[in-house]
Amino acid sequence: MWNNPKKSTELLKEKKRLERDLEVDQRFKSDIEEIETYFTLLEEDSSLLDELVEELQSFARFVEDAEIKNYLNGLRDRDNAFLSIHPGAGGTESQDWAEMLLRMYLRFGERMGFQCEIEEILAGEEAGIKSVTVRFQGEFAYGYLKQEIGVHRLVRISPFDANKRRHTSFAAVFVYPEVDESIDIQIESKDLRIDTYKASGKGGQHVNTTDSAVRITHIPNNIVAQCQSERSQHQNRERAMKILKSKLYDFELRNQMKEKDKMENEKGEIAWGNQIRSYVLQPYHSIKDHRTKLERGDSQRVLDGDIFDFIKESLKVRNK
Repeated sequence: MWNNPKKSTELLKEKKRLERDLEVDQRFKSDIEEIETYFTLLEEDSSLLDELVEELQSFARFVEDAEIKNYLNGLRDRDNAFLSIHPGAGGTESQDWAEMLLRMYLRFGERMGFQCEIEEILAGEEAGIKSVTVRFQGEFAYGYLKQEIGVHRLVRISPFDANKRRHTSFAAVFVYPEVDESIDIQIESKDLRIDTYKASGKGGQHVNTTDSAVRITHIPNNIVAQCQSERSQHQNRERAMKILKSKLYDFELRNQMKEKDKMENEKGEIAWGNQIRSYVLQPYHSIKDHRTKLERGDSQRVLDGDIFDFIKESLKVRNK
C-alpha cells in the first residue's frame, strides 16, 4: 500500500470516513442509554426534569445533524469546493449584489468552520465585483454549497440611484468539487491558452505590479480558470490548473447527468429568469427559496451568512 501513494490516500480517506460513522453510531447508543436512565431516575426525583428536557433537545439537534449528513451521499459531497459568483445585467447594481453574496458565503464558511480563500476576484469600476472564485476547504463543503447553485435575485432601493427607485438585480452562483490526486484528468497542452496579467483589486496591497495573475482557457470547451491569490506566477498557474481540472470534472459529470436524466441536472438550465432564491429588502423584508418555499424575514441575519436553514431544507426536499 505504501508503494502506491494514490491508493493509500484513497484508503486512508475511506478509513477516516468510516471511523466518523462509527463515532456517530456510538454517540446514538450512549445518548439513548443516558436518556433512558434519566427517565428511570425521574420517577424518584422530579427535579431532574429540566436536565432531561435539555438532554432531549441536545439529542434532537444531534439526530437532525446526522440526518442532514446522511443526505450528503453524493460521490464528491465530502470534498472541498470552488464557488464562483457572476453578476447579471445591470452594471454597478448587479456587481454590488455579487459582492454582497460573496460576503454572505464567506460568513457562512466561517460559521461552518471552513477555510475560505479567494482565488481570483475582478473588481467593478464603481463598486462591487465582476467575478470571483472562492475555495472552501472543509468536510462536506461541496455537499452543502452545491445547494446554492443557481440565480439569486435581489430587490431593494438602489444606493446608486439618486431618485431612490427600487431595483432588481441578479447574480449567478456556480459550485464545483475540488479535484484531488485520486482523479486523473487528462489535459492536452495544445488545448490550453495561458494568459498572464496584473492582479486587480481595490488598491494598496491588493494590487500587484507584475504579471503574476494567470488565466487558463480550455479551448475545446471554452472553460476558463484564473487565479491571482499568490504573488508568484508559478503558484497562481498551479492553482488555476487545479480550478480548471475541477471545472472540467464537473463539466463531464453534468454531461453524464444529462444523458441519464435531463430533469435532474439543476446546473444545465441556469438562466436569468430561473432564480432559486429571492432577497426582498423593499418594501418589506423577506428571503424566499423558490425550490423549498422556505421563507425568512430576518434578512440581515441571512445576508450575514445564516443560510444553513435554506441548505438543510433543500437537502431534505431533494432526498424525498
